[in-house]
Amino acid sequence: MQTQHAEAPSGRTAPAVELRGLTKRYGSIVACDDVHLTVPQGEIHGLLGQNGAGKSTLVKMLLGLVSRDAGQILLGGRSVEIPDPLAAAELGIGMVHQHFSLVNELTVWENVTLGEPGRPDPARTKALVRSIGERYGLTVDPDVRVEELSTGERQRVEIIKCLRRDPNLLILDEPTSVLTLAESRELFSVLRRVVQDEGRTVILISHKLDEILDATDHVTIMRSGRVVAQRATCDTDERELAREMVGRELSKWVAASALGDLDRLVDPSHSTDAAMLDRTESIDEDRFPVRLRITDAYLSEEGRPQLQGLSLELRAGEITGLAGIEGNGQRALGDVLSSLIPLDSGTVEVDGVALPTGRPGVMHRAGIGVIPEDRHQSGCVLDMSVAENLVMSTVNSVATRGMVSRSRIRANAERLIEQFEISTPSPDTPMRQLSGGNQQKVVLARELSLDPKILVAAYPTRGLDVGAIEYMTQQLHAAANRGIAVLLISTELEEILTLSHHIAVIHRGAIVGRMRRVDVDAERLGMMMGGQAA
Repeated sequence: MQTQHAEAPSGRTAPAVELRGLTKRYGSIVACDDVHLTVPQGEIHGLLGQNGAGKSTLVKMLLGLVSRDAGQILLGGRSVEIPDPLAAAELGIGMVHQHFSLVNELTVWENVTLGEPGRPDPARTKALVRSIGERYGLTVDPDVRVEELSTGERQRVEIIKCLRRDPNLLILDEPTSVLTLAESRELFSVLRRVVQDEGRTVILISHKLDEILDATDHVTIMRSGRVVAQRATCDTDERELAREMVGRELSKWVAASALGDLDRLVDPSHSTDAAMLDRTESIDEDRFPVRLRITDAYLSEEGRPQLQGLSLELRAGEITGLAGIEGNGQRALGDVLSSLIPLDSGTVEVDGVALPTGRPGVMHRAGIGVIPEDRHQSGCVLDMSVAENLVMSTVNSVATRGMVSRSRIRANAERLIEQFEISTPSPDTPMRQLSGGNQQKVVLARELSLDPKILVAAYPTRGLDVGAIEYMTQQLHAAANRGIAVLLISTELEEILTLSHHIAVIHRGAIVGRMRRVDVDAERLGMMMGGQAA
Protein backbone atom coordinates (compact mmCIF):
# COMPACT_ATOMS: atom_id res chain seq x y z
CA MET A 1 0.00 0.00 0.00
CA GLN A 2 1.72 3.14 -1.19
CA THR A 3 0.15 6.56 -1.33
CA GLN A 4 0.75 8.96 -4.21
CA HIS A 5 0.92 12.65 -3.34
CA ALA A 6 -0.39 15.31 -5.70
CA GLU A 7 1.86 18.20 -6.63
CA ALA A 8 0.73 21.77 -6.12
CA PRO A 9 1.19 24.21 -9.04
CA SER A 10 4.35 25.59 -7.40
CA GLY A 11 5.90 22.13 -7.32
CA ARG A 12 5.32 21.68 -3.61
CA THR A 13 3.21 18.82 -2.31
CA ALA A 14 -0.41 19.94 -2.09
CA PRO A 15 -2.24 19.65 1.24
CA ALA A 16 -3.98 16.35 1.83
CA VAL A 17 -7.19 18.23 2.47
CA GLU A 18 -8.18 21.88 2.35
CA LEU A 19 -11.58 23.18 3.43
CA ARG A 20 -12.56 26.66 2.30
CA GLY A 21 -15.52 28.37 3.92
CA LEU A 22 -17.52 25.23 4.72
CA THR A 23 -20.92 26.15 6.15
CA LYS A 24 -23.84 24.02 7.29
CA ARG A 25 -27.12 25.20 8.81
CA TYR A 26 -29.96 23.29 10.43
CA GLY A 27 -32.79 25.80 10.50
CA SER A 28 -31.67 28.64 12.75
CA ILE A 29 -28.72 26.60 14.07
CA VAL A 30 -25.40 27.18 12.29
CA ALA A 31 -23.46 23.95 12.93
CA CYS A 32 -20.43 25.03 10.88
CA ASP A 33 -19.81 28.67 10.07
CA ASP A 34 -17.32 29.55 7.30
CA VAL A 35 -14.77 26.91 8.37
CA HIS A 36 -11.29 27.07 6.85
CA LEU A 37 -8.90 24.19 7.52
CA THR A 38 -5.71 22.97 5.86
CA VAL A 39 -4.13 19.62 6.69
CA PRO A 40 -0.71 18.88 5.14
CA GLN A 41 0.21 15.49 3.76
CA GLY A 42 1.90 13.08 6.13
CA GLU A 43 0.91 14.44 9.56
CA ILE A 44 -1.47 13.75 12.41
CA HIS A 45 -3.73 16.77 12.71
CA GLY A 46 -5.86 17.26 15.81
CA LEU A 47 -9.41 18.60 15.61
CA LEU A 48 -10.34 19.79 19.08
CA GLY A 49 -13.48 21.29 20.53
CA GLN A 50 -16.27 20.91 23.04
CA ASN A 51 -19.17 18.57 22.33
CA GLY A 52 -21.35 20.51 19.89
CA ALA A 53 -18.53 22.71 18.59
CA GLY A 54 -19.10 21.57 15.01
CA LYS A 55 -16.42 18.87 14.66
CA SER A 56 -18.80 16.05 13.76
CA THR A 57 -20.75 18.13 11.24
CA LEU A 58 -17.52 19.21 9.57
CA VAL A 59 -16.39 15.61 9.18
CA LYS A 60 -19.82 14.50 7.95
CA MET A 61 -19.52 17.01 5.10
CA LEU A 62 -16.08 15.63 4.30
CA LEU A 63 -17.47 12.08 4.27
CA GLY A 64 -20.52 12.92 2.18
CA LEU A 65 -22.94 12.12 5.00
CA VAL A 66 -24.43 15.62 4.88
CA SER A 67 -24.38 18.20 2.12
CA ARG A 68 -22.71 21.57 2.68
CA ASP A 69 -24.60 24.82 2.23
CA ALA A 70 -21.49 26.70 1.13
CA GLY A 71 -17.77 26.25 0.72
CA GLN A 72 -15.26 24.14 -1.17
CA ILE A 73 -13.42 20.87 -0.46
CA LEU A 74 -10.01 20.24 -2.02
CA LEU A 75 -8.14 16.93 -1.86
CA GLY A 76 -4.53 16.98 -2.98
CA GLY A 77 -5.10 20.46 -4.41
CA ARG A 78 -8.10 19.38 -6.52
CA SER A 79 -11.65 20.61 -5.89
CA VAL A 80 -14.01 17.67 -5.38
CA GLU A 81 -17.68 16.93 -4.77
CA ILE A 82 -18.49 14.24 -2.19
CA PRO A 83 -22.18 13.32 -2.52
CA ASP A 84 -22.04 10.16 -0.39
CA PRO A 85 -19.70 7.93 1.67
CA LEU A 86 -18.98 5.69 -1.33
CA ALA A 87 -17.62 8.69 -3.21
CA ALA A 88 -15.53 9.62 -0.17
CA ALA A 89 -14.03 6.12 -0.06
CA GLU A 90 -13.22 6.26 -3.79
CA LEU A 91 -11.45 9.58 -3.17
CA GLY A 92 -9.27 7.98 -0.50
CA ILE A 93 -11.07 9.09 2.67
CA GLY A 94 -11.60 6.54 5.43
CA MET A 95 -13.04 6.93 8.92
CA VAL A 96 -13.05 5.02 12.18
CA HIS A 97 -16.19 6.11 14.04
CA GLN A 98 -16.48 6.67 17.78
CA HIS A 99 -19.16 3.99 18.19
CA PHE A 100 -18.27 0.60 16.78
CA SER A 101 -20.19 -0.55 13.71
CA LEU A 102 -19.33 -4.24 14.07
CA VAL A 103 -21.78 -7.16 14.13
CA ASN A 104 -20.98 -9.10 17.28
CA GLU A 105 -22.27 -12.46 16.01
CA LEU A 106 -20.01 -12.41 12.92
CA THR A 107 -16.31 -13.22 12.78
CA VAL A 108 -13.60 -10.63 12.21
CA TRP A 109 -13.15 -11.48 8.54
CA GLU A 110 -16.92 -11.44 7.95
CA ASN A 111 -17.14 -7.96 9.48
CA VAL A 112 -14.28 -6.78 7.28
CA THR A 113 -16.15 -7.85 4.13
CA LEU A 114 -19.42 -6.13 5.06
CA GLY A 115 -20.34 -3.57 2.42
CA GLU A 116 -18.00 -5.04 -0.18
CA PRO A 117 -19.51 -5.75 -3.62
CA GLY A 118 -19.61 -9.30 -4.91
CA ARG A 119 -19.32 -12.62 -3.12
CA PRO A 120 -16.98 -12.72 -0.11
CA ASP A 121 -13.69 -14.58 -0.51
CA PRO A 122 -12.89 -15.98 2.97
CA ALA A 123 -9.30 -17.02 2.24
CA ARG A 124 -8.40 -13.71 0.59
CA THR A 125 -10.07 -11.66 3.34
CA LYS A 126 -8.38 -13.61 6.13
CA ALA A 127 -5.01 -13.14 4.44
CA LEU A 128 -5.71 -9.41 4.13
CA VAL A 129 -6.61 -9.14 7.83
CA ARG A 130 -3.38 -10.92 8.79
CA SER A 131 -1.30 -8.82 6.37
CA ILE A 132 -2.62 -5.48 7.65
CA GLY A 133 -2.33 -6.72 11.22
CA GLU A 134 1.32 -7.65 10.81
CA ARG A 135 2.16 -4.45 8.91
CA TYR A 136 0.68 -2.07 11.47
CA GLY A 137 0.77 -4.02 14.70
CA LEU A 138 -2.98 -4.68 14.64
CA THR A 139 -2.85 -8.43 15.16
CA VAL A 140 -6.25 -10.08 15.53
CA ASP A 141 -7.53 -13.57 14.72
CA PRO A 142 -9.74 -13.29 11.59
CA ASP A 143 -11.77 -16.36 12.60
CA VAL A 144 -12.79 -15.21 16.07
CA ARG A 145 -16.27 -13.79 16.66
CA VAL A 146 -16.34 -10.09 17.48
CA GLU A 147 -18.35 -10.72 20.67
CA GLU A 148 -15.31 -12.59 22.04
CA LEU A 149 -12.92 -9.66 21.51
CA SER A 150 -11.86 -7.06 24.05
CA THR A 151 -12.72 -3.41 23.40
CA GLY A 152 -9.18 -2.71 22.24
CA GLU A 153 -9.28 -5.63 19.80
CA ARG A 154 -12.59 -4.40 18.38
CA GLN A 155 -10.95 -1.03 17.77
CA ARG A 156 -8.24 -2.88 15.81
CA VAL A 157 -10.90 -4.49 13.61
CA GLU A 158 -12.45 -1.08 12.89
CA ILE A 159 -9.06 0.28 11.81
CA ILE A 160 -8.36 -2.79 9.66
CA LYS A 161 -11.76 -2.29 7.94
CA CYS A 162 -10.70 1.26 7.18
CA LEU A 163 -7.12 0.50 6.06
CA ARG A 164 -8.21 -2.29 3.70
CA ARG A 165 -9.55 0.43 1.38
CA ASP A 166 -6.08 1.99 1.17
CA PRO A 167 -7.12 5.52 2.28
CA ASN A 168 -4.87 8.53 1.90
CA LEU A 169 -6.80 10.42 4.59
CA LEU A 170 -7.75 8.56 7.78
CA ILE A 171 -10.21 10.21 10.20
CA LEU A 172 -10.61 8.93 13.76
CA ASP A 173 -13.50 10.18 15.91
CA GLU A 174 -12.78 9.97 19.67
CA PRO A 175 -10.93 6.67 19.16
CA THR A 176 -9.81 6.24 22.79
CA SER A 177 -13.12 6.97 24.56
CA VAL A 178 -13.53 3.27 25.43
CA LEU A 179 -9.87 2.22 25.54
CA THR A 180 -7.52 1.67 28.44
CA LEU A 181 -4.38 3.80 28.73
CA ALA A 182 -2.23 0.95 27.38
CA GLU A 183 -4.60 0.39 24.44
CA SER A 184 -4.60 4.13 23.69
CA ARG A 185 -0.80 4.24 23.59
CA GLU A 186 -0.77 1.24 21.27
CA LEU A 187 -3.27 2.94 18.96
CA PHE A 188 -1.21 6.12 18.66
CA SER A 189 1.89 4.07 17.94
CA VAL A 190 -0.03 2.50 15.04
CA LEU A 191 -1.13 5.91 13.76
CA ARG A 192 2.40 7.22 13.82
CA ARG A 193 3.53 4.24 11.73
CA VAL A 194 0.70 4.85 9.25
CA VAL A 195 1.91 8.43 8.83
CA GLN A 196 5.67 7.87 8.80
CA ASP A 197 5.89 4.61 6.84
CA GLU A 198 3.08 5.19 4.34
CA GLY A 199 2.92 8.98 4.09
CA ARG A 200 -0.75 8.96 4.94
CA THR A 201 -2.58 11.75 6.73
CA VAL A 202 -4.60 11.40 9.93
CA ILE A 203 -7.24 13.72 11.40
CA LEU A 204 -7.71 12.92 15.08
CA ILE A 205 -10.96 14.23 16.57
CA SER A 206 -10.78 14.43 20.34
CA HIS A 207 -11.69 16.48 23.39
CA LYS A 208 -8.80 15.02 25.44
CA LEU A 209 -6.12 17.66 25.70
CA ASP A 210 -3.26 15.39 26.76
CA GLU A 211 -4.09 13.07 23.88
CA ILE A 212 -3.94 15.90 21.34
CA LEU A 213 -0.63 17.14 22.71
CA ASP A 214 0.96 13.69 22.73
CA ALA A 215 -0.26 12.42 19.37
CA THR A 216 -0.59 15.32 16.90
CA ASP A 217 1.65 17.63 14.87
CA HIS A 218 -0.83 20.51 14.55
CA VAL A 219 -4.20 21.21 16.12
CA THR A 220 -7.27 23.16 15.02
CA ILE A 221 -9.69 24.28 17.75
CA MET A 222 -13.38 24.83 17.03
CA ARG A 223 -15.94 26.65 19.15
CA SER A 224 -19.60 27.36 18.33
CA GLY A 225 -19.18 26.15 14.75
CA ARG A 226 -16.13 28.27 13.93
CA VAL A 227 -12.37 27.75 13.88
CA VAL A 228 -11.04 29.91 16.72
CA ALA A 229 -7.37 28.86 16.77
CA GLN A 230 -4.78 26.81 14.93
CA ARG A 231 -1.51 25.83 16.60
CA ALA A 232 1.60 23.77 16.10
CA THR A 233 1.26 21.27 18.93
CA CYS A 234 4.81 21.89 20.11
CA ASP A 235 4.00 25.59 20.61
CA THR A 236 0.99 25.20 22.93
CA ASP A 237 -0.05 23.53 26.18
CA GLU A 238 -3.14 22.10 27.85
CA ARG A 239 -4.22 25.34 29.52
CA GLU A 240 -4.11 27.34 26.29
CA LEU A 241 -6.06 24.64 24.46
CA ALA A 242 -8.66 24.51 27.24
CA ARG A 243 -9.02 28.29 27.17
CA GLU A 244 -9.53 28.30 23.40
CA MET A 245 -12.05 25.45 23.64
CA VAL A 246 -14.37 27.12 26.15
CA GLY A 247 -13.58 30.78 25.39
CA ARG A 248 -12.51 31.63 28.94
CA GLU A 249 -10.31 30.46 31.78
CA LEU A 250 -11.55 27.39 33.61
CA SER A 251 -11.68 27.53 37.39
CA LYS A 252 -8.30 26.34 38.66
CA TRP A 253 -9.83 23.48 40.60
CA VAL A 254 -11.82 22.09 37.66
CA ALA A 255 -8.93 22.78 35.29
CA ALA A 256 -6.67 20.69 37.49
CA SER A 257 -9.10 17.80 37.15
CA ALA A 258 -9.73 18.16 33.41
CA LEU A 259 -6.03 18.61 32.65
CA GLY A 260 -4.90 15.73 34.85
CA ASP A 261 -2.97 17.89 37.35
CA LEU A 262 -3.01 15.31 40.13
CA ASP A 263 -0.38 17.08 42.24
CA ARG A 264 -2.52 20.21 42.51
CA LEU A 265 -5.59 18.18 43.41
CA VAL A 266 -3.84 16.17 46.12
CA ASP A 267 -2.45 19.28 47.84
CA PRO A 268 -5.39 21.00 49.63
CA SER A 269 -3.33 24.20 49.95
CA HIS A 270 -3.74 24.65 46.19
CA SER A 271 -7.53 24.38 46.36
CA THR A 272 -9.64 27.26 45.13
CA ASP A 273 -12.63 25.64 46.78
CA ALA A 274 -11.39 25.39 50.34
CA ALA A 275 -14.90 25.83 51.72
CA MET A 276 -15.91 22.55 50.10
CA LEU A 277 -13.02 20.72 51.71
CA ASP A 278 -13.50 22.35 55.11
CA ARG A 279 -17.00 20.91 55.34
CA THR A 280 -15.46 17.52 56.04
CA GLU A 281 -13.69 18.69 59.20
CA SER A 282 -16.62 17.67 61.41
CA ILE A 283 -19.90 15.85 61.00
CA ASP A 284 -23.14 17.43 62.18
CA GLU A 285 -25.48 14.45 62.58
CA ASP A 286 -28.57 16.65 62.36
CA ARG A 287 -27.43 18.59 59.31
CA PHE A 288 -25.89 15.58 57.53
CA PRO A 289 -28.03 12.56 58.50
CA VAL A 290 -27.37 9.17 56.93
CA ARG A 291 -29.58 8.87 53.83
CA LEU A 292 -28.32 5.57 52.41
CA ARG A 293 -26.90 2.67 54.38
CA ILE A 294 -25.71 -0.54 52.70
CA THR A 295 -24.74 -3.35 55.07
CA ASP A 296 -22.91 -6.61 54.30
CA ALA A 297 -23.98 -6.71 50.66
CA TYR A 298 -23.15 -9.96 48.85
CA LEU A 299 -23.84 -10.63 45.19
CA SER A 300 -22.66 -13.22 42.68
CA GLU A 301 -23.39 -13.39 38.96
CA GLU A 302 -22.90 -16.63 37.03
CA GLY A 303 -20.89 -18.01 39.94
CA ARG A 304 -18.53 -15.03 40.07
CA PRO A 305 -18.57 -12.83 43.20
CA GLN A 306 -19.34 -9.18 42.48
CA LEU A 307 -19.99 -7.77 45.96
CA GLN A 308 -18.36 -9.37 49.00
CA GLY A 309 -19.62 -7.90 52.23
CA LEU A 310 -19.78 -4.31 50.99
CA SER A 311 -20.90 -1.78 53.60
CA LEU A 312 -21.30 1.92 52.84
CA GLU A 313 -23.02 5.02 54.24
CA LEU A 314 -24.00 8.20 52.40
CA ARG A 315 -24.91 11.39 54.25
CA ALA A 316 -27.20 14.17 53.13
CA GLY A 317 -25.39 17.12 51.59
CA GLU A 318 -22.16 15.27 50.89
CA ILE A 319 -20.50 13.66 47.90
CA THR A 320 -18.89 10.31 48.58
CA GLY A 321 -16.43 9.26 45.89
CA LEU A 322 -16.16 5.52 45.27
CA ALA A 323 -12.60 5.05 44.02
CA GLY A 324 -11.35 1.81 42.53
CA ILE A 325 -9.96 0.07 39.49
CA GLU A 326 -12.72 -0.78 37.02
CA GLY A 327 -14.26 -4.21 37.46
CA ASN A 328 -14.18 -4.36 41.25
CA GLY A 329 -17.91 -4.32 41.86
CA GLN A 330 -18.83 -0.78 40.80
CA ARG A 331 -21.25 -1.88 38.08
CA ALA A 332 -22.95 -4.41 40.38
CA LEU A 333 -23.45 -1.76 43.05
CA GLY A 334 -24.96 0.63 40.50
CA ASP A 335 -27.29 -2.11 39.23
CA VAL A 336 -28.48 -2.89 42.77
CA LEU A 337 -29.25 0.78 43.41
CA SER A 338 -31.11 0.91 40.07
CA SER A 339 -33.34 -2.05 41.10
CA LEU A 340 -31.92 -4.09 38.23
CA ILE A 341 -30.61 -7.02 40.31
CA PRO A 342 -31.26 -8.37 43.82
CA LEU A 343 -28.64 -8.93 46.49
CA ASP A 344 -27.88 -12.49 47.56
CA SER A 345 -27.74 -11.15 51.12
CA GLY A 346 -27.33 -7.87 52.94
CA THR A 347 -29.51 -4.79 53.28
CA VAL A 348 -30.11 -1.45 51.59
CA GLU A 349 -31.78 1.25 53.70
CA VAL A 350 -33.00 4.72 52.76
CA ASP A 351 -33.65 6.96 55.76
CA GLY A 352 -33.56 3.89 57.99
CA VAL A 353 -36.15 1.93 55.99
CA ALA A 354 -34.97 -1.39 54.52
CA LEU A 355 -35.82 -1.83 50.83
CA PRO A 356 -36.31 -5.05 48.86
CA THR A 357 -33.62 -5.21 46.16
CA GLY A 358 -34.20 -6.23 42.56
CA ARG A 359 -37.84 -5.12 42.44
CA PRO A 360 -38.46 -2.67 39.57
CA GLY A 361 -39.07 0.89 40.69
CA VAL A 362 -38.46 0.33 44.41
CA MET A 363 -35.21 2.30 44.63
CA HIS A 364 -36.60 5.06 42.43
CA ARG A 365 -39.74 5.44 44.55
CA ALA A 366 -37.58 5.55 47.68
CA GLY A 367 -35.79 8.60 46.32
CA ILE A 368 -32.72 7.23 44.53
CA GLY A 369 -31.86 8.86 41.20
CA VAL A 370 -29.25 7.28 38.93
CA ILE A 371 -26.98 8.66 36.20
CA PRO A 372 -25.88 5.33 34.63
CA GLU A 373 -22.36 4.70 33.40
CA ASP A 374 -23.50 4.17 29.78
CA ARG A 375 -25.99 6.87 28.83
CA HIS A 376 -26.65 5.27 25.43
CA GLN A 377 -27.35 1.80 26.79
CA SER A 378 -29.43 2.61 29.86
CA GLY A 379 -29.59 6.39 30.32
CA CYS A 380 -31.68 7.44 27.36
CA VAL A 381 -33.48 6.25 24.22
CA LEU A 382 -31.67 7.77 21.25
CA ASP A 383 -34.60 7.53 18.82
CA MET A 384 -36.97 9.29 21.21
CA SER A 385 -37.16 13.05 21.48
CA VAL A 386 -35.47 15.19 24.12
CA ALA A 387 -38.88 15.95 25.62
CA GLU A 388 -39.81 12.26 25.84
CA ASN A 389 -36.48 11.34 27.43
CA LEU A 390 -37.00 14.02 30.07
CA VAL A 391 -40.20 12.37 31.34
CA MET A 392 -39.30 8.68 30.99
CA SER A 393 -39.13 8.28 34.79
CA THR A 394 -42.23 10.36 35.51
CA VAL A 395 -44.81 9.60 32.82
CA ASN A 396 -47.62 9.81 35.38
CA SER A 397 -46.74 13.44 36.07
CA VAL A 398 -47.70 14.41 32.50
CA ALA A 399 -50.78 12.19 32.23
CA THR A 400 -54.43 12.83 33.00
CA ARG A 401 -56.77 9.86 33.46
CA GLY A 402 -54.24 7.60 31.84
CA MET A 403 -53.73 9.81 28.80
CA VAL A 404 -50.35 11.42 28.24
CA SER A 405 -50.54 15.17 27.57
CA ARG A 406 -48.20 16.27 24.77
CA SER A 407 -48.48 19.89 25.89
CA ARG A 408 -47.41 18.99 29.44
CA ILE A 409 -44.49 16.95 28.10
CA ARG A 410 -43.35 19.93 26.04
CA ALA A 411 -43.84 22.41 28.89
CA ASN A 412 -41.75 20.19 31.19
CA ALA A 413 -39.06 19.93 28.51
CA GLU A 414 -38.91 23.67 27.88
CA ARG A 415 -38.51 24.32 31.61
CA LEU A 416 -35.68 21.79 32.05
CA ILE A 417 -33.94 22.76 28.79
CA GLU A 418 -33.67 26.32 30.08
CA GLN A 419 -32.78 25.35 33.66
CA PHE A 420 -30.02 22.91 32.68
CA GLU A 421 -28.76 24.83 29.62
CA ILE A 422 -29.40 21.95 27.22
CA SER A 423 -28.41 22.92 23.70
CA THR A 424 -31.01 21.48 21.33
CA PRO A 425 -32.80 22.90 18.27
CA SER A 426 -36.15 21.84 19.75
CA PRO A 427 -37.70 19.71 22.52
CA ASP A 428 -38.81 17.43 19.67
CA THR A 429 -35.24 16.82 18.45
CA PRO A 430 -34.22 13.12 18.62
CA MET A 431 -31.67 12.47 21.36
CA ARG A 432 -29.17 10.97 18.92
CA GLN A 433 -28.75 14.40 17.28
CA LEU A 434 -27.45 15.97 20.50
CA SER A 435 -23.78 16.09 21.46
CA GLY A 436 -22.58 13.74 24.19
CA GLY A 437 -22.43 16.56 26.70
CA ASN A 438 -26.01 17.59 26.02
CA GLN A 439 -27.23 13.99 26.17
CA GLN A 440 -25.66 13.77 29.63
CA LYS A 441 -27.38 17.02 30.60
CA VAL A 442 -30.73 15.48 29.65
CA VAL A 443 -30.08 12.47 31.89
CA LEU A 444 -28.93 14.74 34.74
CA ALA A 445 -31.93 17.06 34.33
CA ARG A 446 -34.39 14.17 34.39
CA GLU A 447 -32.94 12.68 37.57
CA LEU A 448 -32.52 15.95 39.47
CA SER A 449 -35.99 17.17 38.48
CA LEU A 450 -37.40 14.35 40.61
CA ASP A 451 -35.89 15.96 43.73
CA PRO A 452 -34.14 12.76 44.86
CA LYS A 453 -32.79 12.11 48.33
CA ILE A 454 -29.83 10.23 46.85
CA LEU A 455 -28.10 10.60 43.49
CA VAL A 456 -25.87 7.86 42.10
CA ALA A 457 -23.56 9.35 39.46
CA ALA A 458 -21.60 6.64 37.64
CA TYR A 459 -18.73 8.00 35.55
CA PRO A 460 -20.66 11.27 35.00
CA THR A 461 -17.92 12.99 32.95
CA ARG A 462 -16.82 10.02 30.84
CA GLY A 463 -16.49 11.11 27.22
CA LEU A 464 -17.13 14.79 27.99
CA ASP A 465 -14.99 17.80 27.10
CA VAL A 466 -13.52 20.19 29.65
CA GLY A 467 -16.43 22.62 29.44
CA ALA A 468 -18.98 19.87 30.02
CA ILE A 469 -16.84 18.47 32.84
CA GLU A 470 -16.92 21.88 34.53
CA TYR A 471 -20.71 22.06 34.14
CA MET A 472 -21.23 18.57 35.56
CA THR A 473 -18.93 19.35 38.49
CA GLN A 474 -20.91 22.48 39.33
CA GLN A 475 -24.24 20.64 39.11
CA LEU A 476 -23.17 17.80 41.40
CA HIS A 477 -21.82 20.24 44.00
CA ALA A 478 -25.07 22.22 43.75
CA ALA A 479 -27.03 19.00 44.34
CA ALA A 480 -25.02 18.29 47.49
CA ASN A 481 -25.55 21.86 48.67
CA ARG A 482 -29.32 21.27 48.38
CA GLY A 483 -29.01 18.32 50.77
CA ILE A 484 -28.82 15.44 48.28
CA ALA A 485 -26.53 12.57 49.22
CA VAL A 486 -24.35 11.90 46.16
CA LEU A 487 -22.47 8.69 45.37
CA LEU A 488 -19.84 9.34 42.71
CA ILE A 489 -18.59 6.15 41.04
CA SER A 490 -15.44 6.70 39.00
CA THR A 491 -12.09 5.19 38.13
CA GLU A 492 -10.59 8.64 37.48
CA LEU A 493 -8.74 9.89 40.55
CA GLU A 494 -8.87 13.47 39.26
CA GLU A 495 -12.66 13.28 39.14
CA ILE A 496 -12.90 11.72 42.59
CA LEU A 497 -10.61 14.36 44.11
CA THR A 498 -12.40 17.26 42.40
CA LEU A 499 -15.87 16.32 43.54
CA SER A 500 -15.74 14.33 46.76
CA HIS A 501 -16.10 15.28 50.43
CA HIS A 502 -15.29 11.71 51.48
CA ILE A 503 -13.64 8.88 49.59
CA ALA A 504 -14.36 5.15 49.93
CA VAL A 505 -12.13 2.65 48.15
CA ILE A 506 -13.65 -0.46 46.59
CA HIS A 507 -11.61 -3.59 45.84
CA ARG A 508 -12.99 -7.00 44.89
CA GLY A 509 -16.49 -6.01 45.85
CA ALA A 510 -15.78 -4.65 49.31
CA ILE A 511 -14.94 -1.29 50.85
CA VAL A 512 -11.31 -1.60 51.93
CA GLY A 513 -10.72 1.93 53.19
CA ARG A 514 -12.19 5.37 53.78
CA MET A 515 -10.72 8.82 54.13
CA ARG A 516 -11.81 12.41 54.32
CA ARG A 517 -10.98 14.48 51.27
CA VAL A 518 -8.80 16.82 53.31
CA ASP A 519 -6.73 13.84 54.50
CA VAL A 520 -6.06 12.36 51.07
CA ASP A 521 -2.68 10.76 50.57
CA ALA A 522 -2.27 9.81 46.91
CA GLU A 523 0.17 6.97 47.59
CA ARG A 524 -2.05 5.44 50.27
CA LEU A 525 -5.11 5.82 48.04
CA GLY A 526 -3.37 4.11 45.14
CA MET A 527 -2.24 1.22 47.34
CA MET A 528 -5.77 0.62 48.58
CA MET A 529 -7.16 0.71 45.03
CA GLY A 530 -4.66 -2.01 44.17
CA GLY A 531 -5.79 -4.11 47.12
CA GLN A 532 -2.78 -3.46 49.36
CA ALA A 533 -3.06 -2.57 53.02
CA ALA A 534 -2.24 1.09 53.66
